Amino acid sequence: MLTLKKLAVLMLVVAFSLTALFGATLTVGAKNFTEQYVLGNLASLLLEENGFNVVERFGLSSLVARQALTTGQIDLYPDYTGTAWVTYLEQEELITDPDELLEKVRELDAKNGIVWLDRINANNTYALAIRQEDYEKYGFETLSDLVAYWNEHPNEFVVGVDYEFYERPDGFFAFADHYGLDIPDSQVSTMQDGLTYEAIANNKIDIAMVFATDPKILRYNLHVLEDDRNFWPYYHISFAVRKDVLDEYPEIEEILRPLTLYLNQDILIRLNYRVDVEGVEPEVVARDYLEGLGLLD
Repeated sequence: MLTLKKLAVLMLVVAFSLTALFGATLTVGAKNFTEQYVLGNLASLLLEENGFNVVERFGLSSLVARQALTTGQIDLYPDYTGTAWVTYLEQEELITDPDELLEKVRELDAKNGIVWLDRINANNTYALAIRQEDYEKYGFETLSDLVAYWNEHPNEFVVGVDYEFYERPDGFFAFADHYGLDIPDSQVSTMQDGLTYEAIANNKIDIAMVFATDPKILRYNLHVLEDDRNFWPYYHISFAVRKDVLDEYPEIEEILRPLTLYLNQDILIRLNYRVDVEGVEPEVVARDYLEGLGLLD
């Protein structure tokens, strides 16, 4: 039986625990494209629903988001296993199993104080796409088909890529080296993220850098070429969290687990579609989805 003194101590402990949780503030980051805004909002809403105060830092480039995480400016954000493996951890080994890739990323990044949660079943890999009418004209099925023709007709195509893809080590020129494509800089047009779709639809470019989960592929009726020589690694989504933050608030992993359980590539494409094609705000899309799962009151 509890004495009054023990009861008072217990109540103090409970009150302190509740204050620690409900007074805790987490900074959630996200990169600067639609899918990231959706994922960032999903995480923010779930964390807020479970008592955390959330500060959002969205609209970051990959390297800025990574630096913000490692320097403690953000506490967690959604990222991609392939990006971590190639860009942050500077690994060259091609890993063809997504679970093995995640485990190796976890192992190496643990040295940096970063924990990768379980992956979401969506692979937002890079890809190159052409207009449907050009697919019917040339019959390209694979990137090897495209490169073979392109090397013989070097001035026929202009490719559009965003600035980050132009510069990153797993970006366009690394792809060109891998496939043996000889292309001058003048045939590569750089533009803001997301504008490659409009550019190819308006015949300003002939080949567009795209993302596999982007609904604009459907909207603009593009044909995605198969990466038959396996240049790009898997880009499965996982939330990267600072270890010190997760040690202090281990409940974060369980709070975000529904995203691992319920999100998949088809659902993510539909969520992205609502933003990019239907014009719904990412926060509204995220809230509607979570309410539909019964995860928000």
